[in-house]
Amino acid sequence: MLFKYDIQEDLQNTEGLNGDEQVLVITDTHTRALIRPTDYPTLVLRAGEAHKNLHSVEKIWDFLHTHEATRKSLLVCIGGGTVTDMGGFAAATYKRGMRYINVPTTLLAMVDASTGGKTGFDHHGLKNEIGCFYPPFATRIHSEFLQTLPPEEFLSGYAEMVKHALIGSANEYKHLLRFDIEEYLAYQAHPRRDFLLPEMHNYSVELAGRIEASIEIKANIVAQDPREKGIRKALNFGHTIGHALEATSFIRGKQLRHGYAVMQGLVGELYLSCAVAGLNKKVLQQISHLMIDAYGHVDYACEDMDRLLQLMAQDKKNNRAGEINFTLLQKVGEPIVDQVVNKELIQEAVEYVFSL
Repeated sequence: MLFKYDIQEDLQNTEGLNGDEQVLVITDTHTRALIRPTDYPTLVLRAGEAHKNLHSVEKIWDFLHTHEATRKSLLVCIGGGTVTDMGGFAAATYKRGMRYINVPTTLLAMVDASTGGKTGFDHHGLKNEIGCFYPPFATRIHSEFLQTLPPEEFLSGYAEMVKHALIGSANEYKHLLRFDIEEYLAYQAHPRRDFLLPEMHNYSVELAGRIEASIEIKANIVAQDPREKGIRKALNFGHTIGHALEATSFIRGKQLRHGYAVMQGLVGELYLSCAVAGLNKKVLQQISHLMIDAYGHVDYACEDMDRLLQLMAQDKKNNRAGEINFTLLQKVGEPIVDQVVNKELIQEAVEYVFSL
């Protein structure tokens, strides 16, 4: 049976609301059918990273203006990371700040985009080039949404869970390596999964625990460094190479899901970690095998290298022009930030990813 999300019930159970707030809702074309009918004004945005731009943000501002929203109004953002990122940015900037609630509907949004207060949109082909820090009033997680995800969307979010484990917890990393992705996806795809053996249902229970642990790792890091001046930069692990690969995929007309790019970026930056920070090569081998088995081989060529290096040089995390900054790992759970790596070694790492 198709899961239907009840906004009103969630609002009633959200601490700190008095019940008489003006509520406005934004969602996307993929998610609209999963929301129970409501009288709240609702803006439906076009789904997908290709629409994560200023034009969509302007639509949200216009929607808020048309309905005479005030700083005391409440914006509910229901969808994947594109919706929560843009909705959060629109809320942060409308009348210099109004409250918003995130209701993430994808695994990627649950463990990453909707947590931590980063908001924004893409600009000139660069991921989240325009944005600000503006935490949501609340984030409501409903794992039932995951029943509606295709395997590719699940894997996209799972890559961020692997990243969190790598930077935050050797114990959680062991849990993820033991989690059988293939069995879980087979269970989710089964037309009568509710009638399968109890041990199959345990995959969903196990996943819920892993999601909770992943969110906790990120939340703990964000609490230490809300404005990304130090340790929060560890959350960028895999993303310097990953964002460049993702942006290149858009340019080539072969759109790569964010999590797939992150998984490829993790492999590349684990390679750098072995070369620069002394990471055990066994970790690189484990994640390389995970990428090949679950995510497939990389569809890039050597002629993409100059563009990739140029995009990395433009990454917003770099401290100085001409230098490319990375978060690297000394051991699982022991990241080091602000590591400048020369372009020759970066190229070697990317070529390793291409070779898989």
